[in-house]
Order: sequence, then C-alpha cells, then structure tokens
Amino acid sequence: MNHSQSSEDILLRDDKAGAVYLTLNRPDKFNTLSEAMLAVLQKELDAIAADPAVRCVVISGKGRGFCAGHDLKEMRANPDHSYYQELFRNCSRVMKSVVALPVPVIAQVHGMAVAAGCQLAASCDLVIAARSASFGVSGINVGLFCSTPAVALSRSVSPKRAFDMLVTGEFIDADTALQWGLASSVFADADLQTAVADKVETILSKSPTAVRFGKSMFHPQRQMALADAYDFAGNVMADNMMSPDASEGIDAFLAKRKAHWAQPGR
Repeated sequence: MNHSQSSEDILLRDDKAGAVYLTLNRPDKFNTLSEAMLAVLQKELDAIAADPAVRCVVISGKGRGFCAGHDLKEMRANPDHSYYQELFRNCSRVMKSVVALPVPVIAQVHGMAVAAGCQLAASCDLVIAARSASFGVSGINVGLFCSTPAVALSRSVSPKRAFDMLVTGEFIDADTALQWGLASSVFADADLQTAVADKVETILSKSPTAVRFGKSMFHPQRQMALADAYDFAGNVMADNMMSPDASEGIDAFLAKRKAHWAQPGR
C-alpha cells in the first residue's frame, strides 16, 4: 500500500495524567478512515486496553472536521467484494474495540462527523460536540446505505430517527444530536476543548476501579433481558464492593473526609 503519510503521522497520541488523547490527523482528507488509519487506530486501542494506568480516552480530529468516514477514493480503487468485506470487518473491529475499552471514551466533535465518522462518535461513551458540529450518515446519496454505521447510530438514537437519517442522508446539527441522544453535551466552539478537559478531570477524580467496573457492566447489560441484566449488574456491584476503593470511599464518606483512591498501574 502506498500512503502519503506514515502510520505514525496519521494518528497522534498524547498522554496526560492517566488520559490518552487520540487525534485523527488527515486534515486534508477530513480525517477519513483509510486502511492505514483503521490499522493504527486498532493498534492504539489494543495498547490502551492492556494498560492499567489509562483512565480515560479522548478521540478528536484535526482540521475542519471530526471525520468524514471511509476513504471513498481508496474504496473505488479496490473494486473487490472480499476487499470490502475485510475493510468493513476491520472498521467494525475498531468500533467494537472502542465500546469494549475498559475506560470511558469521549468523542470531541467539531465540524462534520459523517458516515463511519458518525459511527465512530456514536460508538464512544460520551460525545461532546461544538455547536457548529453536524452529524450525518449520507452514504445513501452516493448509492451506498450506511449499514455498519447504522449499528452504532441505532443504539444511540431511536430506530425511526436513525432510519430517517440513513434513508435520507440528511444531516442533523449539534443541538438536534443532543436532543436525540447522539451527543451528550454541546458547547460553543471556543469552549469545546475546555469542556472536554473539565469532563476528563471529573472522570479522573473518581475511583479508577469503580469506573472500570462500571464500563465493564454498562454496555453488556443493555443487550440483556431485564432479569439477566439485574443478575449481571448485581454480581459486578458485589465485586466492586469488595474492592479497596469501595471500602475507602464509603469510610471517607462516613468520616466526612476526602477519599484517597488506589492508583492503577503502579
């Protein structure tokens, strides 16, 4: 494969006090999810999943927008069914890895989040958007129904709203995304970075153990029947109660003092 940027350049990683910031860095291509981008994203997500010191992840995009989805030019250069199957399999693996990460993942969205870019945002635990952000699954406009993005989108907004977006290709603005449940919060463009930093700081102030227990429970229980979900959640909560952080946190609350959490990865 011939890529204009090395894999090290197209995804930037910055580590700050337990938080990992991943920045899609193909601004001239609206941060499209090329083969190389998907591969390097998967590599970083695998590394993060195995690192007990990581406590939060932020995914953002360089330039004018968050992510414009798949690289259509690259896709048209490879008109082969097995190639497309592998491409969408690799993309789906990235999305599932985001959901499966043991720590919260925040999408910091400005500009456009389109098709697989909207899928990436919807796969994150939190979506903090700039007011100028817009979201769309517009593959239908070029003869391609956004089937894999539909999986993530239909788990974030109601089925009828998701299908409306998918079958019309129409975009929604940030305030609509907030109202529909695709965005968790919306801020003025100038305040976006500060808002994300504040959310990260809040997450980092909580028990790392409790947050990991919570992430491990939250998504799986949503796919379960009610009784199974309660059984599963009860077992996770019992395990959480046996952790040193739960003992410390409850004792600190009862003694009206600040809790001191165990530091992971040390």
